[in-house]
Amino acid sequence: MAKIIQLQRDAAEFRPVIVDDSWTVLRATETEPLDEAKIAAVAQGTDAVLFPLSVWKANEALLAGRDKAITGVWLAPEDEPGDAEALFDRVSVVAVDFPVFRDGRGFSSAYLLRTRYHWAGQLRAIGDVLRDQLNFMKRCGFDTFAVRADKNIDDALKGFTEFTVAYQASVDEPLPLFRRARADVTARGVA
Repeated sequence: MAKIIQLQRDAAEFRPVIVDDSWTVLRATETEPLDEAKIAAVAQGTDAVLFPLSVWKANEALLAGRDKAITGVWLAPEDEPGDAEALFDRVSVVAVDFPVFRDGRGFSSAYLLRTRYHWAGQLRAIGDVLRDQLNFMKRCGFDTFAVRADKNIDDALKGFTEFTVAYQASVDEPLPLFRRARADVTARGVA
């Protein structure tokens, strides 16, 4: 079974742990396109599946009866995050695809899903997910990471500890460093 990194609450903070991944990412390939028969077969199954948003939108009636616990949707870089909002009550996972390392549109999609559209469920990074990106993905709101299959997932865990301080505000820390420092000084009673 494949492994993923998932952030789990430990006391007052989240810590990354490696867990089994029971989800299948439904993708078209050159040899096996996503035709209506394949989509219908997967839709009627009991496996946990992440459907492409474009496939969901084109086959909404067919997918409407799926159990929420085993249903998710993934967004391609060109997908509008707001289009997934209508599915929030029908899916338990929203994933964002990073087709190549240098394509950063997924960071913006994650940030918008968490802040503007208020997605509170699992937000998963899939595709070309590498150690160098993990801390930044976490800051944008991702809580689950499917590290690229040819990379060492144990080594990827180190990506969360390479930075000890973040200057900017983000999903995981809404105050920038200068505001946190000022609040600390005020709390200690120093003017």
